[in-house]
Amino acid sequence: MIILYNPQSNAARKPILPMSLLALAAQLEGRRAYQIIDGNLDDHPAESIARIIRENSAGVLAVTVMPGPQLLGAIRDCRAIKNRFPHMTVVWGGYFPTQHPRPCLNAPYVDFALQGHADFAFLAFLEMLEGRLRPSEVPGLAYRDPAGGCPKQVPAGPVPHPAQLPPFPYHRLPVERYIRNTYLGSRTLPDHTSYGCPFFCNFCGVVKLVNGRWLAQPAARIAGNVAMMMRRWNVNAVQFFDNNFFVQEARVAEFADRIKTYKIGWWGEGRIDTMLQFDESTWRAMAESGLRMVFLGAESGSDETLIKIKKQGTASVQKTLAMAQKCARWGIIPEFSFMLGNPPNPEKDTRTTISFIRKLKKINPRAEIILYHYTPVPLQGELYEAAQKRGFRFPETLEEWVRPEWQRLAAHRPESRTWFSAGLTNHIRNFEKVLNAYYPTATDIKLGKPHRLFLRGLSAWRYRLSFYRWPWELRAANRLLKYQRPETSGF
Repeated sequence: MIILYNPQSNAARKPILPMSLLALAAQLEGRRAYQIIDGNLDDHPAESIARIIRENSAGVLAVTVMPGPQLLGAIRDCRAIKNRFPHMTVVWGGYFPTQHPRPCLNAPYVDFALQGHADFAFLAFLEMLEGRLRPSEVPGLAYRDPAGGCPKQVPAGPVPHPAQLPPFPYHRLPVERYIRNTYLGSRTLPDHTSYGCPFFCNFCGVVKLVNGRWLAQPAARIAGNVAMMMRRWNVNAVQFFDNNFFVQEARVAEFADRIKTYKIGWWGEGRIDTMLQFDESTWRAMAESGLRMVFLGAESGSDETLIKIKKQGTASVQKTLAMAQKCARWGIIPEFSFMLGNPPNPEKDTRTTISFIRKLKKINPRAEIILYHYTPVPLQGELYEAAQKRGFRFPETLEEWVRPEWQRLAAHRPESRTWFSAGLTNHIRNFEKVLNAYYPTATDIKLGKPHRLFLRGLSAWRYRLSFYRWPWELRAANRLLKYQRPETSGF
């Protein structure tokens, strides 16, 4: 028996369909016995795991791990399980062990880590446990050398093609519990239709996962899966959690044409320069098919910074403005994310981007603005090197990773860094407070029109004067109304 475990991934225990585990389960279905435990649904996941071990003689615990809250739960529960059942083989996969395998193997409660896409590698890993393969033959495996205990890593295997993978075994989960009321629709579920991204932005962890590869399901299969979700669960909205849904215009246009009669809302993540090249007929098809919002990495209001992160040449601040205009024309809300405080001059970078955001809002007031602080990605690019020169180092142990300052870093919202002053952090936080009151996010479906007008009036003088310091009245209004930041809206 194999246990697939999704630790609690957010503080609110918001149920988000664990598609990474469904992908593994699709490979196991009909071949091996397994159960899925979701910490976002289970109040006592460690006890549930222990019960399965006792009742089914389970021998493998496979855990998907992202930085932040999920890492906390993974450490707590794996430590508890390993203490109670030392014979259990614990393997971690997902974003965190892909980027940071060494701290995982430094922990006595983690036996192995799988880096990259593990759809096929997990089957090879199970064969290794049965003695049919050597550790060096398992793609992407990180393990301790039996001779010396030193961590060793096997190069990741090829990215599997999603079109050749079996469908998710939805019957293994209580799907109804994952349906949520969002800005897109009252019954929203996610889907995942492609692997990877063909670009090499040096702040993005996806680069290490796929090395520039992008492989996708055809439009017919995507539309068929949407139709299935509508029939089985009465879904009226879909979020596509692909790293880049809009890479191929022909696929997007065909998909939009196929679902025009479905009357659903949908959302996906794209790239500004790619979508600006789409024909007007494709934009019309997307709008008519129900595309209500698209997430776009604007990243910076400075072309100088865009050059450093390898977005210039294909992306620029002028293209971001053009995208804002394009979306306004078609009635699609753009979600622009920005990284603030990029080294080597975080103060200048922040001032430039805040000024640019104000300009962007004049062009398209409905544009959503999502603010992050720059977070280094291991061994990637000029910004990471600049951070290292200022003394930045990643933790070597999991215990250090769960300290509050590193948890804040994982959420892209740290209190301070070696290149980040406390004053600059406060400036960003205060600007965000004013911005989100003056332009409340459209995705906060609980915030009524009277409250929106109240917040806008309360913050108007600050926004118009660019005075962001000491926003005490906005903090009080936030506590009273509990309105959301864009990135906490559930998307």
